[in-house]
Amino acid sequence: MKDFVAIDFETANGEPSSVCSVGIVIVQHGQVADRFYSLIHPEPDYYSWYCQRVHGISATDTERAPSFPTVWAEVEEHIRRVFTAELLPFCEPPTVPFVAHNARFDEGCLRAVFKTYQMDYPDYHFVDTLRASRRHFGRSLPNHQLQTVAAVCGYDLTRHHHALADAEACAAIAMRIL
Repeated sequence: MKDFVAIDFETANGEPSSVCSVGIVIVQHGQVADRFYSLIHPEPDYYSWYCQRVHGISATDTERAPSFPTVWAEVEEHIRRVFTAELLPFCEPPTVPFVAHNARFDEGCLRAVFKTYQMDYPDYHFVDTLRASRRHFGRSLPNHQLQTVAAVCGYDLTRHHHALADAEACAAIAMRIL
């Protein structure tokens, strides 16, 4: 794969629609072309103790953050800017795959938050680096957690559970094994 968008969400609570941050890394022709990170005002708007402990984001951090539709418009603009010719600035974002480690989680979040905001869900295609890692590395790794696979692929994930760092790790894995 040479063209894709690595994506990672963090959630405020157990509801998949409660995305409170997103990170994307856009890879074009096998090279990182753009990065984007944003906090998001979650819906529903409450934080579980467990989620806060995992990623360190709190209600104070997101109380003035934009809502998901505003942030997603920015995400689409970044994708459009990288993959669409300048002569066609108002084209729909091209259909490049999204890549995520444990894509079931991130795709589930994306579908849930689109539903929460009554947005039409495009036909996004997700590729899972967790599954790819299991196929590629098999039992040669002690586990297939993001930080483990990223390290084997040459990415030092020191800020695990920061959405942009996790998206960067996912992109590094995808560029290595997909």
